[in-house]
Amino acid sequence: MPATTAPVNHERRGSGEPVVLVHGIGSRWQCFEPILDRLAAQHEVIAVDLPGFGGTPLVAGVRPGPRGYADWLEGWLREQGIERSHLVGSSMGGGVGLELGRRGFAASVTAFAPVGFWHTAGLRWTQGLLTTMRVAARTMGPALDRVVENPTGRALLLSSMFGQPRKLTAAMAQGDLHGLAAATAFEAARADFGRYWFDADSDLGALPDIPVTVAWGTRDVVLTHRTQSARARAALPSAQHVDLGRCGHLPFNDEPDTCARLVLATAAAAASHKENR
Repeated sequence: MPATTAPVNHERRGSGEPVVLVHGIGSRWQCFEPILDRLAAQHEVIAVDLPGFGGTPLVAGVRPGPRGYADWLEGWLREQGIERSHLVGSSMGGGVGLELGRRGFAASVTAFAPVGFWHTAGLRWTQGLLTTMRVAARTMGPALDRVVENPTGRALLLSSMFGQPRKLTAAMAQGDLHGLAAATAFEAARADFGRYWFDADSDLGALPDIPVTVAWGTRDVVLTHRTQSARARAALPSAQHVDLGRCGHLPFNDEPDTCARLVLATAAAAASHKENR
């Protein structure tokens, strides 16, 4: 596995069995901020910026994308003394979590709108939408901060990511968009999506042996809820599948209590699951 030679930006809170939070393409660990303290009341929570996103620089030898980041994250966590953890992932991070579940590293997986359950048209749509948002964030310059200071501006710019974008603070919106604009691994991760597919013929590895929850916002237009959640149900029949009403692609700000409860329940199920084996 690629060695970690650069500082890894991450947030660590709480104590107990570790729960590792993995963001999506163009994002950063702060996307989980609305649920961090809820999880940290019962677990040690580690929210990490993947190499090339947020505050973590690119790491030599790491291939951006679900499989490459799974390789890197497993190695980094073992360096931290963590041999097994609960994985929580959003979008691309959901793919990372499922990969680590397949490999037997994860005690449980909670994947929010994970990548990979697309057909070609859906893949192209996702790549195009994310690219459009990145171009807008990079070209608006100082005007970006002024636009998102207004609730209507935030709603217009971020309605594709959040089901209830007016709940987002101006500071969080500015941070997210600046992070998207500055992400050095964006292009490589976006290209890797074309090599990542999860369907009914995929090798599930150890996933059927652990609790897995797949949650999808009903207002998700990035990884379209109606079609891609249906494919996830077909590909992962042993998982629990949950529809999150009024939520978008990033549901943590839309419905933080619901998201936290799903993570905690999935992690708690791992203990009884282990006892019954």
